[in-house]
Amino acid sequence: MPFPRPDEAVPEVLRTDAFLLRPITADDAKADHEAVMQTRDLLRLWEQTSWPADDFTVADNREDLVELAERHSAGRAFTFTVRDPGDSRCLGCVYIFPHDAAFLARASVTARGNVDWATVDAVVYFWLRTGFADDASDASLLDALRRWFSDTWHLTRVVYVTSELVTRQTALLEQAGLPVWFELREPGKAAPYRAYGDPVPLPRASGD
Repeated sequence: MPFPRPDEAVPEVLRTDAFLLRPITADDAKADHEAVMQTRDLLRLWEQTSWPADDFTVADNREDLVELAERHSAGRAFTFTVRDPGDSRCLGCVYIFPHDAAFLARASVTARGNVDWATVDAVVYFWLRTGFADDASDASLLDALRRWFSDTWHLTRVVYVTSELVTRQTALLEQAGLPVWFELREPGKAAPYRAYGDPVPLPRASGD
């Protein structure tokens, strides 16, 4: 199906041996802030902005999370906090947008293959916190997301976007065999973003 409409049920939880994903709420402000600040050097490259500033507070973060939770409830975009399996620690975030989200509509999109941007079902960004992320955990999250979007969300054209500056994540997506479908250039940002497409669903995991 295309990006879910507000009246459609959206999957609420993803559980694996390594992660729990659930919708983010304002109550996650303290734990999310800790993960954001620990990962701020990477996030500044990823965002190509000064966010988060060194003086970014838990209260500032709570304001952001209130907005993220509201748009999640409204079905405009979806934000999932990545937690440890016991839901006691924030490990990162996953953001899911329609292809025509306002900030994407302002970007210059160049196709690098034969896929039309207007046919993309969902645009996904994700990060894992510094000190937890490694090749195995990054790959595990990407694998889980690919299966989740295919098997549970029933999306067939998902793109995973990252800044060209975040070489660890570009390498992860390339090693997973995802081709670059699009290049995105956002106003005011020097480096392009790469949108990696998932051309075919992964085989179902053993026991599914």
